[in-house]
Amino acid sequence: MIRSRAAIAGALLLAACDGGPATVTPRHEAAGPFPAPDRPVATIVSPRWSTEEARDRLNEASEVMGKAHIAKGMTVADIGAGEGYYTVRLAARVGKDGRVLAEDIVPEVRDALAERVQRDQLENVSVKLGLPADPMLPDNQSFDRVLMVHMYHEIAQPYEFLWRMRPSLKPDGEVIVVDANRPTQNHGTPPELLRCEFAAVGYTLVGFDEMPSAGGYMARFRTVGPRPEPATIRACRLAQAATTAPPAGTTTSHSR
Repeated sequence: MIRSRAAIAGALLLAACDGGPATVTPRHEAAGPFPAPDRPVATIVSPRWSTEEARDRLNEASEVMGKAHIAKGMTVADIGAGEGYYTVRLAARVGKDGRVLAEDIVPEVRDALAERVQRDQLENVSVKLGLPADPMLPDNQSFDRVLMVHMYHEIAQPYEFLWRMRPSLKPDGEVIVVDANRPTQNHGTPPELLRCEFAAVGYTLVGFDEMPSAGGYMARFRTVGPRPEPATIRACRLAQAATTAPPAGTTTSHSR
């Protein structure tokens, strides 16, 4: 679900998504009162993580949606929706009484996805243009689930992004992150680093599963306590290469 400009050659794009050589955005200066991440940020290189046919052969979307407990009637956001692999499958999963908001920050990708939604007559799907540091979700506690699939490592200001996303979640809503267990510069996020960055903004890890079908793992977070003041948030400083196991205190189950 990693997004990109269409001009970049497809073979190079998919190689980077598979953890090959990748362009890395240097550490950024802090945006306003929010801290900058103390680790590299991967550059957006492709609108897809893999082909839809290959992903369906592995039963990826079905397994992720099942472990995320996504059901009929839910309202779900697909952040970094790209070409819409999850968007169209979420639309079928939540049904006519549910809603899906598909977001991307690249206008061309957003437009192409909007055309697909219209072509497939997905009446329960809306498409939105987000910002790099703000998913632009409504602040009305309306979302049961927010999906972030193979894109978290590309967020240049993760603390601001997570902070602005919090008001969109229902009290029992969850953020679902799917990523690879490797350094961020190689298009992944070590699980302990992910847990630390979410915790810094007031989220707690409620589930962790190895997900071979999705190329890594799936982590589930809920909000806890009040949203912190931006100036009180402290960046995580962790040695990425040291973490190969799931965060302490979580239950791990294998999807296959």
